[in-house]
Amino acid sequence: MTISSLLGPRDPAPVEVLNPTGKAPLLLICEHAGQAVPARLSGLGVTQDQLDAHIGWDIGAAGVTRRLAKALDAPAVLQTYSRLVIDCNRPPEAADSMPEVSDGHVIPGNRGLAEADRQARIDEIFAPYQAAVADMLDRAPFRATVSIHSFTPRMNGFDRPWDIGFLFRRDEATSTRIARTLAAQAPELTIGMNQPYQVDDASDWFVPRIGEARGLCHSLIEIRNDHIRSSTGQALWADRLSHGLRPLIMEHLT
Repeated sequence: MTISSLLGPRDPAPVEVLNPTGKAPLLLICEHAGQAVPARLSGLGVTQDQLDAHIGWDIGAAGVTRRLAKALDAPAVLQTYSRLVIDCNRPPEAADSMPEVSDGHVIPGNRGLAEADRQARIDEIFAPYQAAVADMLDRAPFRATVSIHSFTPRMNGFDRPWDIGFLFRRDEATSTRIARTLAAQAPELTIGMNQPYQVDDASDWFVPRIGEARGLCHSLIEIRNDHIRSSTGQALWADRLSHGLRPLIMEHLT
């Protein structure tokens, strides 16, 4: 029997699966849904306010994902630990997988990590989460997958004016299609394509390792977090995105 070197009996599981028998041929993913920190890491040396901020998790993303799963009858896989423990949308070897500094905030519990400590986070959080995603994709006839994120309006001293961004590389068509439906529904929105950042192999996981690797229609969706801090905002944006995703679902059901 393997004995955990990181997660204790009172720590939550690294994965939450919603609506696993949902009928939609779409898998929803939320890599930054939670802000838990294993008890053995003593809070990483950061405050609760820091964990509550954008550096600790993607504010509102889990709420939007839950509402989308219900509205679309789609399965969803959510990751429960803070992105400061390990970022499950980064390759484990990426510099910001376990960041020592995030948006100017020093993360004491990530400084000078021993290789064994890094590996424990990979083995007990990253790997089980990615295995759960892979298991869902292996055992159901999904045709599309969408990853739900949120972003801060200001990062590293720069304003980010977009209301929502769609991230992609090879599969531009899926993001463009959803964005056009959203723009027709809410023309006042500022929509960014490959904003607020661009995807690459060295620093991203979902697009290259899941969407592209499996040949699925896919999009990584980033909503500005001041829009979805409240349950009202989460409901509004889930409704907007459900309208954008339904045509994609119907196409693959027929």
